[in-house]
Amino acid sequence: MLTVNFDPFPALETGRLVLRQITDEDIPVLFFLRSHEEVMKYIGRPRPQNTEELIPFIEKIKTMIASNEGVTWAVSLKDDPKMIGHISFHRIIKEHHRAEVGYMLHPELNRKGIMDEALKAVLHYGFHTMRLHSVEANVHPENIASRKLLEKNGFVCEAHFKEDFYWDGQFLDTVIYSLLTPVK
Repeated sequence: MLTVNFDPFPALETGRLVLRQITDEDIPVLFFLRSHEEVMKYIGRPRPQNTEELIPFIEKIKTMIASNEGVTWAVSLKDDPKMIGHISFHRIIKEHHRAEVGYMLHPELNRKGIMDEALKAVLHYGFHTMRLHSVEANVHPENIASRKLLEKNGFVCEAHFKEDFYWDGQFLDTVIYSLLTPVK
């Protein structure tokens, strides 16, 4: 079985980015992201009505990190500590050495290579430090930008499930992408 330890928190750096632990100071940006129509367009989750509704979300992130069940990084630019997005291994299946990656980014920063840079860093950490065997991503079929990002990073579309997710009064399709470890 896979053993992971997120203590101390695994802060990561890239050429332009710092991936750090999410804090309560990030709640305003989280509220913006998780309540923004464009950002949440393909994510079947309730949108918060106020910042107080995000406190349980932050607590869940902290609990998952403390129990080594998942890890979420705030993404920020090196020259500005303000959070611009986040990326996570929010579901780790230890017995299968597999994790699910998820991410979101401020809409004004799309198509600048930021999430590509963050994803590369997280995948490197996942395969080299955590010793994952595979990483999956669960994507709405119409989220072309996310699908292209995954494909650019070597992910392969493994499944297209028809109407397997019920959200907001309708059944939605799900596309599953997967990447096997490049480290053998």
